[in-house]
Amino acid sequence: MTEQDRTPVAPVGPDGRPLPRPRVLPWLVMHTVGRLAVFALLTVVLWLVGLDFWSGLLFGLVASMPVAYFLLRRSREQLSVALVMRQEEKRRAKEQFRARLSGDQPA
Repeated sequence: MTEQDRTPVAPVGPDGRPLPRPRVLPWLVMHTVGRLAVFALLTVVLWLVGLDFWSGLLFGLVASMPVAYFLLRRSREQLSVALVMRQEEKRRAKEQFRARLSGDQPA
């Protein structure tokens, strides 16, 4: 399947109208704060268990990756949807602009 064969399908609501594009920044902030919170919580727990400062930081960082993958699934998926929709809108706008410049589409 080539790039030209792909036709993006905009999600539609119950009334048949296209849904507005989700905003990227709130989901990006939520996911980033969630990742930092998971890391901080695991690091503090490891320090309380008895690991020293650097070992707690290192193991907290390594352990936070899979934990955050499962705990923050919803925010990660919403962020991905928002980014893909934004990219498709930009691609569509660029194609329309090029069509107007080449004279294929009326202004």
